[in-house]
Amino acid sequence: MTPNGWIQIALFCAIILALTPLLGGYMTRVFAGERTFLSPVLRPVEGALYGLAGVDPKREQTWLGYTLAMLVFHVGGFLILYAILRLQDLLPLNPQEMAAVPPDLSLNTAISFLTNTNWQNYGGESTLSYLAQMLGLTHQNFLSAATGIALAVALIRGFSRASAQTVGNFWVDVTRCTLYVLLPLCIPYTLFLVWQGIPQTFGPYVDATTLEGAKQTIAVGPVASQVAIKMLGTNGGGFFNANAAHPFENPTALSNFVQMISIFALGAGLTNVFGRMVGDERKGWAILAAMGVIFVAGVAVTYWAEASGTPGLNALGLTGGNMEGKEVRFGIVASALFAVITTAASCGAVNAMHDSFTALGGMIPLINMELGEIIVGGVGAGMYGMLLFVVVAMFVAGLMVGRTPEYAGKKIEAKEVKMAMLAILVLPLMMLGWTAVATVLPGTVAAISNPGPHGFSEILYAFTSATANNGSAFAGLSANTPFYNVTLAVSMFIGRFMMIVPAMALAGSLAAKKTVPASAGTFPTHGGLFVGLLVGVILIVGGLTFFPALALGPIVEHLAAVAGQTFGG
Repeated sequence: MTPNGWIQIALFCAIILALTPLLGGYMTRVFAGERTFLSPVLRPVEGALYGLAGVDPKREQTWLGYTLAMLVFHVGGFLILYAILRLQDLLPLNPQEMAAVPPDLSLNTAISFLTNTNWQNYGGESTLSYLAQMLGLTHQNFLSAATGIALAVALIRGFSRASAQTVGNFWVDVTRCTLYVLLPLCIPYTLFLVWQGIPQTFGPYVDATTLEGAKQTIAVGPVASQVAIKMLGTNGGGFFNANAAHPFENPTALSNFVQMISIFALGAGLTNVFGRMVGDERKGWAILAAMGVIFVAGVAVTYWAEASGTPGLNALGLTGGNMEGKEVRFGIVASALFAVITTAASCGAVNAMHDSFTALGGMIPLINMELGEIIVGGVGAGMYGMLLFVVVAMFVAGLMVGRTPEYAGKKIEAKEVKMAMLAILVLPLMMLGWTAVATVLPGTVAAISNPGPHGFSEILYAFTSATANNGSAFAGLSANTPFYNVTLAVSMFIGRFMMIVPAMALAGSLAAKKTVPASAGTFPTHGGLFVGLLVGVILIVGGLTFFPALALGPIVEHLAAVAGQTFGG
């Protein structure tokens, strides 16, 4: 651990704090339908899209209508993406003549990109055509990200409105998010990435002759446009198998730093959107502070663990930190920071192999996902995930003082608490349930490359990542099998939509309530006491739920390593 490393971490945090009110103010105007600097250009386009789709932008929907529209939208997206993957050998823009994707892998991939997970049981450069990468994957990267933001805004409207029956219009929110937020940011971002050295071409792969005289095929393609939205939209799916560790996806230290910022930018900005829409920006800053406390703690532990190295190599005098699975051009601090950011934000892009991290260093990304997309989280998903915990925290505060809890002027009653807990508990059901099944079936255990506790961690990480809609992996698990393709697809689907439905029911219930004026007995929700309560509830819920599984995996692996025990292959 070095001063230079801590300066990089501090600079990242400072830039995110500076961007939060800027992006928050802009997005608030966009979703309120107010005029922005892009309105003269985009308002006619927006109106034309509504006309083609037969959408009345002034007609709002109830929470149920909003949710049903979202589900219908995703059914259509799934069918389109599945068809593209199954028929890619017959479609154009396939210069390498890639074969059709098998049915179980097509199912897994379609569900993966539909749910903003982008779990990849394949190597992109050896499996997918340019058309499948663009029309299939990049297209869903935009729409899944826009959906997450739209749902977060709908839940925020539930807190900000009084005696209302509607929470907005799904079609309008998705259109505005795509037109006014994602596209305007991704276009210059793509050009920046091209400038940094990322390819953007429809040309075929390039053949080169090495110094030894051997032939090497260098994969290229329309990479920069996919990288931009995969980072900004916290999707994470890489054009190449090595993801952001590949020099054509992340060629320089500057591109690496900008990619990390783009992962957090919109998610952090949504906390400011919340504060502005409920009429008290301090509430948004308090939520961001709670996210920040858990994030900084995770970065500190991961950086320390990786900089400390492994007991076995340290005993041999090979100190200097754990560089296994990391790119030399990024080093330990940028790799550790990226790992915590990508799992805190439910992005899943990686610039180092998490499977090669130390036991404790790899445990933090696992914990980030197990907490349920609340440390900034996937764009939108992090905001509504955190608001679910806010409801639970205020309920706990109400129990302690013996009065009905309130938040943002809304009474938190039995229905709201039930909906919040239903959404929170569906995650461990998938994460731990499927892990238990996979660890007792001989065929699934054979897919792990490491025996002992690390092999268990590989399985736990896979189902945690899928359910949390993250998409990163402990790469030692060979998951491209019918069992894993199907069960991971189920986990991704349940983790996304079975969390959304109760969250939207919560939005409808809150919107219908009257606003209660603050009184002398109202619990303050913008100071350190609230931040501490919220962080405490998150850690207690997560600790009680996942500590036994963590004890079987990374914790016992660390203790064994300290004792000098290794596990042979």
